[in-house]
Amino acid sequence: MNRTRIWTFLSLLLSAGFLLVSCREVSPPKTYGATPSPELIAWQQLEYYMFIHFGPNTFTDVEWGNGKEDPGIFNPSDLDCRQWAETAKNAGMKGIILTAKHHDGFCLWPSAYSKHTVRESPWKNGQGDILQELSEACREFGLKFGVYISPWDQNHPSYGTDVYNDIFLKTIEEVLSAYGPVFEIWFDGANGEGKNGKKQIYDWEAFHKAVCRLQPKTIHAIEVNGIGPSCRWMGNEKGIAGTTNWSTLNNPVGLAVDILERGEQGGKLWVPAETDVSIRPGWFYSPSTDDKVKSVEKLMDIYYTSVGRNSNLLLNVPPDKRGRIHPNDSIRLMQFREAREAAFADNLARGAKISAGNTRGKSSRYSPKNLLEDNYDSYWATDDSVTATFIEVDMNKTQSINRLVLQEYIPLGQRVARFSVYYDAEGQWIKLLSATTIGYKRILRFPLTKTSKIKIEIEESLASPVLNKLEIYRSPELLAEPVFSRDKKGMLSMSCPTGDPVIRYTLDGSEPGPDSEIYTQPLPFSEGGSVKAFASIENGSKKSNVVTANFSLAPAKFQVISPQSEDAARIVDGLETEPAQLPSKEPLVIDLGEKLKLKGFFYLPLNRWGASNIFKYRLSGSPDGKIWTQILSNATFNNIGNNPIKQEVVFDKQQEVRFLKMEVLESTGEAASYTAVEIGALL
Repeated sequence: MNRTRIWTFLSLLLSAGFLLVSCREVSPPKTYGATPSPELIAWQQLEYYMFIHFGPNTFTDVEWGNGKEDPGIFNPSDLDCRQWAETAKNAGMKGIILTAKHHDGFCLWPSAYSKHTVRESPWKNGQGDILQELSEACREFGLKFGVYISPWDQNHPSYGTDVYNDIFLKTIEEVLSAYGPVFEIWFDGANGEGKNGKKQIYDWEAFHKAVCRLQPKTIHAIEVNGIGPSCRWMGNEKGIAGTTNWSTLNNPVGLAVDILERGEQGGKLWVPAETDVSIRPGWFYSPSTDDKVKSVEKLMDIYYTSVGRNSNLLLNVPPDKRGRIHPNDSIRLMQFREAREAAFADNLARGAKISAGNTRGKSSRYSPKNLLEDNYDSYWATDDSVTATFIEVDMNKTQSINRLVLQEYIPLGQRVARFSVYYDAEGQWIKLLSATTIGYKRILRFPLTKTSKIKIEIEESLASPVLNKLEIYRSPELLAEPVFSRDKKGMLSMSCPTGDPVIRYTLDGSEPGPDSEIYTQPLPFSEGGSVKAFASIENGSKKSNVVTANFSLAPAKFQVISPQSEDAARIVDGLETEPAQLPSKEPLVIDLGEKLKLKGFFYLPLNRWGASNIFKYRLSGSPDGKIWTQILSNATFNNIGNNPIKQEVVFDKQQEVRFLKMEVLESTGEAASYTAVEIGALL
């Protein structure tokens, strides 16, 4: 054999060897720790769906009913579940969860186990069934259908006894047997009658076993105990998930808020987070909040702090007294969809060059190129021994960027615990940000940055990292709405959190336009009223939404008589910033400075879940501080524990008083004190 033939033979042999190596099957990574069921993977991929609070509270204009409502008040004039479903579909939502039974016990279906239902109402002459109508509408529009059933029932005579658990169990069976597939069931853990009210020891195990038996694929929300596929409440009603958010827990029962927010690293159970928030200040419709629908900018911020932090977003949109979603809400939902689509319209990573510090077995099956594809089940992975490495993306040209999307392939578990992002500046890597968890999806926001390359340094991973998505965007920044503040003397100030825009306003309740007054300095506004304003830039070509604020009488003459402490003065300083912490045993007495004809009052609690805010109270009034007349007895600020927002209370009749006395009967915390940011008068 001559030399040429020898080299040809050796080349063929080497080529065959390389071919055998490249064709060798490289095993995929093994699952790490707790992993999601197929139902929970599909649930997480929904990302965003609608909550609907609807019932007697819609007609009584309260957040929590007391179960004593006459069913006759429930009579929507134009209820249309197809309109709800069509609105959700057009908004980009994937499902609807309806409050089929709230704490008042009123059932939106003709339950055989209650006498407080739509059957007893005049709506459709007692022949209606909202669950039936909504489940059919969801199927028509390709949406998932879910239900919220509160075990707390202020109407049922058996509540507070062992019998009630059996009744609630039959209620669950009734709902899950009659309306088709239910993708998620909410069991609110409320038992809110206070320390001396009825107490029900809920049989959670029986409830969850019933769900698993009747609909095994249904996700159980809120109160969970490891039975069946479960998600967890995030611990607040603001739409904010923790910046660190593990989808795993060791024991999902009775958790502190901080654990609900962040999960538990290495937890033995897969219990991902769901973040709920309302598009309005309250959960049920109120005409007083028609001008308080959350702005597009606020909704986008909620999207980033929920879906963008490894949590699903459950956005409440309450129908009005007609039984239809109000135009203000539906318009805002469409604007929100447009903003999301604009934010993620052009993936600058598409077509980029991508490399990694390690690829599992050097196999193309686990190449970092998989991060740029749309196939959910293709992913980049490293060798088992590699838990710290990097991904580098070259966009081929200099781009301005401000968003980064990363996703872990959660069927194999959640792994990444800490990472940093760098950008290239003339050949030097500059740190852009650091973060902790990724999970199903992480969306990172940062200031507009010019670069052609970015690098993700995975600094700590519980096992070899497995990622299946990387996207880069330049998202348009939204112009924020004006923000109002007023001091004790009644001087009104306006500002805008972003940019340096022109703010145009009105003080007479009319809509501001391009010729309205321009805000330049604080304005006297001591008598209160309605202020409306919008911000604009670029000679008015870009405008924010019009925002409205209603102010009561400024507390210029108000003084706290009791308790006598410097801290107490904050309650009437006109500033909605610093809270006061006061003892519950001593009545709060406020001198209004002169006799006023009050139609009501407001209480601003500390807006933090777990704060010791006022829950139950007694209110009295006096013309002289000596003779007192009781105005409200054993009154409550309903749902203030979960949703600590401003509470406005309107009296049954006008009260002419100079002094107000509030006796705090119960707070939301265990401390012998309560918190108040501001208390004021409604004229």
